[in-house]
Amino acid sequence: MNAPIVIIGSGFAAYQLVKALRKIDATQPITVVTADDGHDYNKPDLSHVISRGQSAADLVKMTGAEFAEQQRITLLTRQTVEHIDPTQHRLRLGDQTLRYGQLVLATGARAMVPPIGGMAASDILTLNSLEEYQLHQRRLADARSVLVIGAGLIGTELAMDLASANKRVVLTDMAPQLLPRLLPEFVASRLYTCMDTLPVQLELATQVQGAELQDQGYLMSFANGHQHSVDAVVAAIGLRPNVQLARQAGLMVNQGIVVDNQLRTSASGVFALGDCAERDGQLQPYLQPTLLAANALAKTLLGHPCEVAQTVTLVKVKTPRLPIQLAGDTSRPDARWEVKVDADGMTASAFDGEQRLIGFVTTDLHMKNAFPLLRQLPVE
Repeated sequence: MNAPIVIIGSGFAAYQLVKALRKIDATQPITVVTADDGHDYNKPDLSHVISRGQSAADLVKMTGAEFAEQQRITLLTRQTVEHIDPTQHRLRLGDQTLRYGQLVLATGARAMVPPIGGMAASDILTLNSLEEYQLHQRRLADARSVLVIGAGLIGTELAMDLASANKRVVLTDMAPQLLPRLLPEFVASRLYTCMDTLPVQLELATQVQGAELQDQGYLMSFANGHQHSVDAVVAAIGLRPNVQLARQAGLMVNQGIVVDNQLRTSASGVFALGDCAERDGQLQPYLQPTLLAANALAKTLLGHPCEVAQTVTLVKVKTPRLPIQLAGDTSRPDARWEVKVDADGMTASAFDGEQRLIGFVTTDLHMKNAFPLLRQLPVE
């Protein structure tokens, strides 16, 4: 029997690739190696678990064993890959050696945790996976007040969800506005107003300086002189691709594992997909590009080389009090904006100096305008 396609990781990227492979070939041997249980779940649901009162078990669509049976794959759970030998096409898992025909690194990314004086890193919670939520769910359920560090996409979504569950939330960021990399200030201010109707205290343009143990929680001190007592602290300042295995194997690594337009790494027969991959100098942190990349990679792995199509990603901000969809260059300082606002929401279109559409933001019922605008954006 031919050596299998081996996939390291069992997140969204890995399982989309498995599904794409099976749509083309029902018998190709596939082995998935994962450090966790390999359960299939919808990661965006992590942004709503608190307000919905869901446990980690509630998010599982299919157990790892069920997924493996359905897709007819070999699933090795609770296994850590210690070494990759690209020349011999082998992996080492403890005292076990696994041979591969082609290898896909879908190792994802880990949440970054800022150093805070007075707190151990283990005291700062992250919610980047089902396993992390399972670890912290009791603590979050019991917390009456939570500090969320980072007012980007995940931090803002999480803050609104926690507040919607009647928890007191402090949301902080060094930037002076919410979602600074995604929204122009005039849209961020509308989101700010929505947050103001919830039990959310915004600490923007400042940072946490230190923490002191206080009863069962922490007294958090900020650079602006403010202090807040909270029961739990969650970090949502961004993700760092998991590249350690690739680096140890001698693969080219920059921010992520460097791949070409067919997702090939610098080693023959080794590919990378999802949050860990860097293509054309860019990471691909959103689900839609990963789905398209998985479909293309499946064809390549099965002998029909296929480049990943260049597309513009529609970003959905899951803030129910002000739902937002956006795409393109929406934080460019020299953009000229045309804004239409009515009782149904907002459509804001960004243009460059040559009057070309370069991005847009839609809210509420105006989100029906998102796809027509998306089709007008240039693909770069």
